[in-house]
Amino acid sequence: MAARKGPQYSRFAPTAPTLPAAVAYIAAASVVGALLVAPLSNSVLWLEVLVVVFLVPALLAGALTPSLASALGGRFTYRRSFLLALVVLGITIVLLLVWRAVSLVPGLRLPDALAVIVAAQVFSIWLRHMALYGVSRPSHPRSLPASLLQPTLALALAFVVLPSTVPVAIAAVLLLLVGLGAAAIVIRGSDRPLRREFETSGIALIRPMLDHVAFREPMATATLEAFFLRHAVPADLQARVLQFRGRAGAVATVALPTVHPGPFAALGASDLPRHIAEALGPTAGTVFVPHTPCTHDLDLPSAEERTRVLDGLRAALAMATPHPIEVASPLVEPRAGSLVRAQRLGPVLWVSLSQAPAPTDDIDFAVADSLQREFGGRGGLFLALVDAHNSYRPDEGDLSYGTPTHRQLVEDFHAAVDLAERRSVPSALQAGAAASTQFSVGAHGIGPSGIRALVIEAAGGRTAYVLIDGNNLVQGERASILAGLGSSVDAAEVMTTDNHVVHEADGGVNPVGERFGGPELARAVREVVERAAASAVPVELGAGQVALPGVRVLGPGWTARLLTSLGDTLSVFANLLFTTFLFLLASALFALAVLR
Repeated sequence: MAARKGPQYSRFAPTAPTLPAAVAYIAAASVVGALLVAPLSNSVLWLEVLVVVFLVPALLAGALTPSLASALGGRFTYRRSFLLALVVLGITIVLLLVWRAVSLVPGLRLPDALAVIVAAQVFSIWLRHMALYGVSRPSHPRSLPASLLQPTLALALAFVVLPSTVPVAIAAVLLLLVGLGAAAIVIRGSDRPLRREFETSGIALIRPMLDHVAFREPMATATLEAFFLRHAVPADLQARVLQFRGRAGAVATVALPTVHPGPFAALGASDLPRHIAEALGPTAGTVFVPHTPCTHDLDLPSAEERTRVLDGLRAALAMATPHPIEVASPLVEPRAGSLVRAQRLGPVLWVSLSQAPAPTDDIDFAVADSLQREFGGRGGLFLALVDAHNSYRPDEGDLSYGTPTHRQLVEDFHAAVDLAERRSVPSALQAGAAASTQFSVGAHGIGPSGIRALVIEAAGGRTAYVLIDGNNLVQGERASILAGLGSSVDAAEVMTTDNHVVHEADGGVNPVGERFGGPELARAVREVVERAAASAVPVELGAGQVALPGVRVLGPGWTARLLTSLGDTLSVFANLLFTTFLFLLASALFALAVLR
């Protein structure tokens, strides 16, 4: 599953501006605020309002909030702090703009600018306390001092410059209390869905999640892993390995663990291709980690379980003694639009599963297990089963056990295997591999393992297997890539790793081709394929596998439960946010009416 079911929460996460940009925005907003409050003709008062009422409180809040939060056991970065200060200042400016616009209506008696600034602080404390409670420290007493910093500074300095009265001061205190109460209501209500389902505070996980994504902070990672492990279940997994070895050493190693590369960021099995390549080491040649047929049910919850899988792959590789092959086939498909393509390479049968050009996504492990059992190692062949995961369209393409698509897959599987065996001829084997890693998650939607190509020359033909380190491939891009290879190969398949590290970019799913696609992606793939073909040398082929009993995984339905709870959380949060905003607006208008 391409982590796409349910809302894409990363779309709602604002990107904090750089500190110079935030300061510039605060200065610009302060100028606007001063123009609304004081006339330019009174330059002394205008400058006092600009500097004392708007600029200084916002800058001091941005500069001091991180230290104050840290002293109270929280963590709030300077970029987040200045963004929060800017948003709070913006609320005041918006209210002043409305006040100034209404003042143009003849005959209306309005409160003065100080009363408007006071009323704005009910939104200031509401917003700051929700942000600091969620991001810095989920504790009302420990978040409160930092939450109060900007509104109290704004009020105290405004009282110095603008004429004040006792009723205005009393209204300021009451509005701060109302804003805090509203923030507490939103926080408590939004925390209930995850507490009800997982007996865990969802808000308490916000800071660890942000710190893990932004800093890979060990304590944050440990907190998230503890949450996942609390609900993990044991599963019997497998680790399969193929190795193509030439006279000078390994040309390529293909790792096929029955593990889903999630859940996200660098947790558990996320970024699995990089971890496997590092674990197998440079002597393994170019390492390929295609997506095996499985769903988020087989996500790993922790680095400890990932280590068990890596140890299993090393053991499987130690068993994969390369031997010369005697027969091979080209890459074949039994019919146009077949869901299965197969190639025999001596004792190995490489089988690629995909519904492309129709949408295709995760294939249930039960489907793969049924194919493996039906195959039964016939003729002593080693089955290398790959989910190509190469045609993304939102909310479509998952393949479940017992469906009509599953039955078609089984038919196509047997037909492809039979055809590969019929087309097998005596053949030697040559292979070449290449990789390009100058891509980034943010700019290209491609993970750290980049684009890799394995080119195999056997049975009188040349086949390219392209592997892109990303979460699926935008529908239609596969055809463009294959067309771009032209006559450089006789057959090819494009696969993605389904690496969930790419979800850190804004938008969540981040499929390959969305940020970097079309002719540019096709050219990048062709260049890697051509380098792989040029490096082809005679090779032998080895295969090994080991069982991995009792590895803890997230388990059936766990991700669906989490996404449902997150959806409920977002719904409750949005409703409470809107309701409390209306309440605060009514409170502010009431205060302005009293102070008029």
